[in-house]
Amino acid sequence: MGKTDRSGAVERVDVVVVGGGLAGLTAARDLDAGGLSVIVVEAQDRVGGRVLNHTLSNGSIVELGGQWVGPTQDRVLALAADLGVELFPSYDAGDGLLSLDGEIVPVTEDTLGLADEPRNELTAAMKVLDDMALTIPLVDPWTAAEADRWDRQTLETWIDGNVVSPQAKAMLRGLVPAVFGAEAWDMSLLHFLYYLHSGGLIDRIISTSGGAQESRIRGGSQILATQLADRLGGMVRLGAPVDQIVQSDELVQTTVVGTTITSRRVIVSASPPLALRIGYAPPLPPLRDQLMQKVPMGYVIKCMAVYDEPFWRDAGLSGFAFDPGAPILEIHDNSPDDASCGVLVGFAEGRQGRLLGQLTPEDRIASALGAFERFFGAKAARSLEYVEKDWAADEWARGCYGGHLSPGVWTQYGPALREPCGLIHWAGAETSSVWNGYMDGAIRSGERAAAEVIQALI
Repeated sequence: MGKTDRSGAVERVDVVVVGGGLAGLTAARDLDAGGLSVIVVEAQDRVGGRVLNHTLSNGSIVELGGQWVGPTQDRVLALAADLGVELFPSYDAGDGLLSLDGEIVPVTEDTLGLADEPRNELTAAMKVLDDMALTIPLVDPWTAAEADRWDRQTLETWIDGNVVSPQAKAMLRGLVPAVFGAEAWDMSLLHFLYYLHSGGLIDRIISTSGGAQESRIRGGSQILATQLADRLGGMVRLGAPVDQIVQSDELVQTTVVGTTITSRRVIVSASPPLALRIGYAPPLPPLRDQLMQKVPMGYVIKCMAVYDEPFWRDAGLSGFAFDPGAPILEIHDNSPDDASCGVLVGFAEGRQGRLLGQLTPEDRIASALGAFERFFGAKAARSLEYVEKDWAADEWARGCYGGHLSPGVWTQYGPALREPCGLIHWAGAETSSVWNGYMDGAIRSGERAAAEVIQALI
């Protein structure tokens, strides 16, 4: 990998890929395998996008970005196998903990930490949502029989009208920022249902064993991007933000910090809000441009505290805790596979993330450690090391976990999400019809966009 040549020279390749995350790197891999010449231009001085490793003072690696993989995420699992990257199971032994109405109770598979009435209502509501989700076509959700009605309301409206128990409501509302980094009132019901179907329904999305959090990647998830980029070698240019993409009838000129690269096609793998910041000439079609204005990112601050050992395990606890409406919504055991140290990771998401992001660093640390202490005792307040990442403050992410669609967007702008604009094709986790918003979805989107380009050029 190398920095972009800033001499003003004009280069020519078959395809320029904008973005060095998993979507862009996967697209470049497939284009290269298809016999096309390709350059990947990445604005940052690293690859990976929203996957990012961090090395602790003891040498252990933790993930500041996306990290978990699970069953049916076939494309990310295939990439890991192809790269020779190993997985290890997320720690899931022992009880989880739930705080509702000020009381901390154990979470078991049978009770979910709830009394019979709210548990039964929550389970019934989740079943109804799953059944509704199965009616949403994954490629074109705007064609669902109830698309117009479901896209005219928020998920919050549906919860208010269909769930009575305050505890069941709190649990459902809490699940939303845990998955999206956004609130139930931020997105359309149609988008929520589409996302459920895309990821295999609620249980698979929120579960550890058998679900999306089942496994972690040895060496940290960013190793997938770095090893893929190493295979691509000089095709990957770092420190190369795109200023403008100019199309003619047969060629595209991509301007990168003073250098122009001429190609036959371009794949933009940046998220819709970041793709909007690129200049396009001629301007993009109105529906595509307005779509990119209407896909906000979630807000997530990932907070990690490091201890000499995962002491909560000795107390029969899994390290999982859930506290709807609290500054730190969810906590997980994020210790390395060899348990050479203990790591708790907490997430401030959606509205709470926005509030926490306005605090001083000292107050944020106090809030996170206070949450850990509340669930796991005084020892949790005395960490050896603390690490955090505010993804909304990241210049080249501006949020996590992904973009979500507000009411009316799917039905009015949905076809523009993946539709090529002349010689420009679109990738990125937000464009995937399966595991939308996940690492697996990003890889699938890169494969799809590359196949589109190969079909057009060969």
